[in-house]
Order: sequence, then structure tokens, then C-alpha cells
Amino acid sequence: MNTLPDLQTSKTMNTAVTTKPVPITSNFAIGSSEVVLMAGPCSVESYAQTRAAAEAVARVGGRVLRGGAFKPRTSPDSFQGLGQEGLEILRDVADEFGLLVITEALAVEHVPLVARYADIIQLGSRNMQHYPLLWAAGELDKPVLLKRGFMSTIDEWLKAAEHISSRGNTNIILCERGIRTFETATRNTLDTNGIALVKQRSPYPVIADPSHATGRADLVLPAARAALAAGADGLLVEFHPDPDNALSDGQQSLPLSKLPHFVAEMGKITAVFNRTFT
Repeated sequence: MNTLPDLQTSKTMNTAVTTKPVPITSNFAIGSSEVVLMAGPCSVESYAQTRAAAEAVARVGGRVLRGGAFKPRTSPDSFQGLGQEGLEILRDVADEFGLLVITEALAVEHVPLVARYADIIQLGSRNMQHYPLLWAAGELDKPVLLKRGFMSTIDEWLKAAEHISSRGNTNIILCERGIRTFETATRNTLDTNGIALVKQRSPYPVIADPSHATGRADLVLPAARAALAAGADGLLVEFHPDPDNALSDGQQSLPLSKLPHFVAEMGKITAVFNRTFT
């Protein structure tokens, strides 16, 4: 059964919908007073690279390791990911450091495979309206992170979430990752208005991806601050051991050496709202 309020009616509501935390483990949920960091490289490139990222995330008290095994790249000549090998690497290093894994499923046939290795299944911006993929994720007993399409309205985003929940899975996390506007100085435009509005209209936790929203490493920190101030329940951020030589999205990836400072800065923001950052 659909758990979202009627979209037209909710436009005139004066009270916010209460966020329903999404349980990831028996003692950890997204959407609570604990704001979550999902950090790691854009792509799993090697065991050593991913292990270095996992070690750094664990060292600052992070809970979730991100990394792409299947990569939807604009050019077919770009690195497309390691596939199952990448999933195996993610799981191995995450288990070593006691972390959870979030990674993307690109196609319906990927869903069972990704579900074997991931704790949270990510559905990317380009697939927000890939309805068979949404249905397949909706038939799983596993949390799903649904990124907003970069050309999609808020209503379209929430309706896409309904496609997942209509198949029985209501453990949905929404992710604002920037939308395409007339501005060309940044990769996309982070819609902080959208974060605040969706928090009012949807029971699902909302996190932000300042890496894809800005496309620039020097803007990730200020964009992350803005997202948390708007009410985001977490951040999905790209960190890499060597951004200059990353196989994908190096220009928007922060070096692992910046991770402690980033976590400290986010902790200052969340403390204002009586929340913690981990």
C-alpha cells in the first residue's frame, strides 16, 4: 500500500510529515537523530584503493562505505566499473572494518547480484523512472536509495518512490543529487528547497549528494553544510585516495586526508539541530 500522502493535498498542508526511519541493521537506522555519512570512491578501481577508503571511513566513525561496481557513464569509452569483482571487493573490505555497503544496480538483472553484496541498493539518477528496475527493487526485503533524476520534478521523484513501495518495499531513502538548470558553472544545482519540501511531504528519509550536485571538490563542503541545514538525514560523498588519478569523477572527489575535517565540520552543523553525525 502506498504510504505517501496525496501529492496534491500535501501541497497545502501546514504541518510536516513525520520521517519514518529506515532500519539498516538491528541497531542502526537512517532518518533518526543520527545523521549518516556514506563515503567512499565513485568507482571501485582496485582492492587497495577501496580498502584505503574503508579504513579511512571507519577511522572517523563512519558507518557506510559507498562505491560503484557498475557505472553508468555518459561515454561508452569511460570506465564502466569492475562488475561482480567490484562487489566482492566492497563486501570484503567493508566486513574487515565493520562497515555497511551501498552500491548501485543499473538493470533489473543486476538486482539479485547487488542484493547479495550490498546492505543498501542504490538506484541512480538516470534510472529514476526505469520502472521495471523500481519494481524489482520494490520486491526485495532490503533498503533502497532512490536518487532524484537530474531533470525530474519533486512530484516525479515521489511518484517513482511509489513504484517501489507499491511492490511492498517501504524501506526507501530519497537522495537529492542536484538537478540540471541554466547554470553551467557547476555540474548541477543542489536543490536545498527540494530537501526541505520533501521532508514535509514524504515519510522517507532524505539525504544529499553534494559531490554530484556541484561536480567540484572545492564546493562539496559548503554544499554539504547547506544540505544539513535544510534538514537532510545524511550525505553521500565521494572520497578517493588519489583524486587526480581517479578513473571516474576525480574532479569532485575529496582526498581521504580531508575526511576527518569534513566529519568535524558536519558535526558542528548537526549539533545545532540536536543531532549527531556519523
